[in-house]
Amino acid sequence: MNAYNPKKHNRKSIRLKGYDYAQAGLYFVTLCVQNRKAIFGGIHEGKMHLNLLGRIAEQEWRNTAEIRKNCSLGPFIIMPNHFHAIISIDYTIKPSETIGEFKSPSQSLGAIIRGYKGATTKKIKSLYRTGELQFAPTGKSDSRMGRFNSRTGELQFAPTEEFAPTDKSALPAIDLSKSIWQRNYWDHIIRNEKAHYNIANYIINNPAKWEADKFKT
Repeated sequence: MNAYNPKKHNRKSIRLKGYDYAQAGLYFVTLCVQNRKAIFGGIHEGKMHLNLLGRIAEQEWRNTAEIRKNCSLGPFIIMPNHFHAIISIDYTIKPSETIGEFKSPSQSLGAIIRGYKGATTKKIKSLYRTGELQFAPTGKSDSRMGRFNSRTGELQFAPTEEFAPTDKSALPAIDLSKSIWQRNYWDHIIRNEKAHYNIANYIINNPAKWEADKFKT
């Protein structure tokens, strides 16, 4: 991770407005593809280029904040065979207030990750079987994919993309009898500004350091 330098970096621009780092609710999570197989695209000149499977994984993570109203998405990156993200969960919101059109169940981190894994696996397998994608509509929200600008210390957002039918022969080979993801995942509670800044930069710089990445096989 990049070193945090309070003299060089604008701390106020990084801190979540009004966020109490003492509470347990801001997490750094990592998920890996089964057998760490690179199915989401590739790295070229230090940048991640998503294929259609990678875009499905990206879209479903964006949908997380649409479905669960107590979640806010921070910077995240879909890598060839894994996924890093920062997510904030507001545990002060009652469960009855977070259940939207999709009738979201438990709001715990584990439930959120299980839901995400299930949604991506279902959409990807459907794509392989039918050659088409059918994304459920979601309401408008500002909780879109956050891209961390290390120069300004701010999050930038990209619009949701639409997907068209594709040629299945162009897709990477996967085992449709198994989940796309490994069973477990890694999580870490972010407890202060310094950790938040370093992790955000680690995520955004991950593609540039792919050759030395411990997840690269």
